[in-house]
Amino acid sequence: MRLMTAKQSLFGLVLGIASSLGLAQEVTLKVHHFWPPGAMPPTRILQPWCDKIAADSANKLKCQIFPAMQLGGSPPQLIDQAKDGVVDIVFTLPGYTAGRFPIMEVFELPFMTNSAEAAARAAWDYYGKYASKEFTGLKPLMFSTHDEGYLHSREKQIKSMADLKGMKLRAPTRQTNKLLASLGATPVSMPLPGVADAVSKGTIDGFALPWEVIPSVKLHEMVKYHTETDPSRPALYSAVFILAMNQAKYDSLSPELKAVIDRNSGAQLSQHAGRIWDESQAVGRKPAMDRGNVFYTVPAAEVDQWIKASHPLYDDWVADMDKRGLPGKQMLQDAQALLAKYKK
Repeated sequence: MRLMTAKQSLFGLVLGIASSLGLAQEVTLKVHHFWPPGAMPPTRILQPWCDKIAADSANKLKCQIFPAMQLGGSPPQLIDQAKDGVVDIVFTLPGYTAGRFPIMEVFELPFMTNSAEAAARAAWDYYGKYASKEFTGLKPLMFSTHDEGYLHSREKQIKSMADLKGMKLRAPTRQTNKLLASLGATPVSMPLPGVADAVSKGTIDGFALPWEVIPSVKLHEMVKYHTETDPSRPALYSAVFILAMNQAKYDSLSPELKAVIDRNSGAQLSQHAGRIWDESQAVGRKPAMDRGNVFYTVPAAEVDQWIKASHPLYDDWVADMDKRGLPGKQMLQDAQALLAKYKK
């Protein structure tokens, strides 16, 4: 009996030493997202990140990626799948759950920026200052926005606010819905996977999307007209993306594996993702050009009218923050200051 006890004690000691050195722990992280497998974000942002944490951990950390909602549920449920531990990591938009993350929505207000890299860096800093309580149960690994958002329509070219009147246009987030309504359109809230079917059936007349994602779901083949905005003005809209990990899963990792996650996440990963989104614009635009689709750039003077018409959304957001006991005006100014800082 004493010999058995001694062996058990020795075994426990060896296990403890191995664990403390990070030798015993091998972890496969279950990662879920809504894009088709070949889309830009999973191939150029997510997969390289997974490869990097595997290399840095001597393959103790690995990803098992499930694209296109393969594990079930709908895109708005992804954030809770991570929070509840159904999966370990999700790549999604907080804005798919309307009104749940209102602080980070500041970067989804219209005409804030036309640089995804600047927005990604600003969003990471802003999260640390104001929004950490919005993500209880989650460990954000990255925030980013996409490249400039534009309008794409099936049967009518959009050149002015008058053209938008009565058009049913898909929007990704609450603030983009409000933007389209302020310009006279009829917004239809819809995650990306539903857009192709809605366009083909005529449920919507068009959609708000950045160029990056359009080829992966072949939407350039379902519309004829594309409306861009004068590059001297900020982009029509942006949407915020998050790579988020279940907090309890992160906490369960050894110190060495936590350090691998930390070294490869945060401000640096956010900036990297934003830069990739900016670079993806021309590539995403090319298939629509090759198909012979019709392009129109809204001139600066007309864009200024759109900016003026949608400005009350800023006041509404500030008022909402104030009602929550937060310094709304200062928060908006800080977001704008961070965007200006990182655009230089």
